[in-house]
Amino acid sequence: MWFRLKNMKIGLLEERSDDAWFDLSLRQLRAGEVRFYKVDDLQTGKWLFKVCADEENNKSMVKAIKCPPGKLFSQLEGATMLFQKSSVGGDLYYDVISLTRVDQEGRVRREVVKTLEEVPSTIKENFQVKTYEEATGRKILGPHFVSLSKKDDEKDMIALFVIERAWTLPVEERQKAVDLMALIRKLEKTSISDIHDVTSETFQMERAVLDGLLAALEAKGKIKRLDDGFVKAV
Repeated sequence: MWFRLKNMKIGLLEERSDDAWFDLSLRQLRAGEVRFYKVDDLQTGKWLFKVCADEENNKSMVKAIKCPPGKLFSQLEGATMLFQKSSVGGDLYYDVISLTRVDQEGRVRREVVKTLEEVPSTIKENFQVKTYEEATGRKILGPHFVSLSKKDDEKDMIALFVIERAWTLPVEERQKAVDLMALIRKLEKTSISDIHDVTSETFQMERAVLDGLLAALEAKGKIKRLDDGFVKAV
């Protein structure tokens, strides 16, 4: 799956075979398997997630425990996404696709997508997308779309959380979380032009902003400029 590409790394930190959590939808304490994952996402930064598997009720809950810094990211801390059994296949779970929007007061809101065109291309290219009725066999008022993932593929569920909740935040917020040093180390010795291509495509970062960040890293002695417009981590 796409999350194995270089722009996002998801790793299992801890697995608990018998733990508990409070289910807000059921308003009760539930018990089952709980796993913690760390995420290093080039677009947004570092995350910590908790995934709670409720086998009895055929659903899993993904919860953001730690988010990248920033006023908008901080509002996602403690946010959850619910995945439930689909009628399409015995091992498939669905989540209702909703994206984040920021209101005039700077508060992060969720909006359920109403058209297929609103579904991010990353989701459409890497996951099955169905209408709510197709995925559940139940009708509801108004059009809703869901993504499908395997019930035991929790990395896919986490990836969906990041795409829907974080990648849809304004570009300025995502730029604040850019770990430019990590990018330079990953690219090793590389040209400033190549770095600009990556940051421009991924973060819509202007060249002047990148030059300012590079100058700050150079002043701190973290990078070294080489001949012909190349830089490397010190």
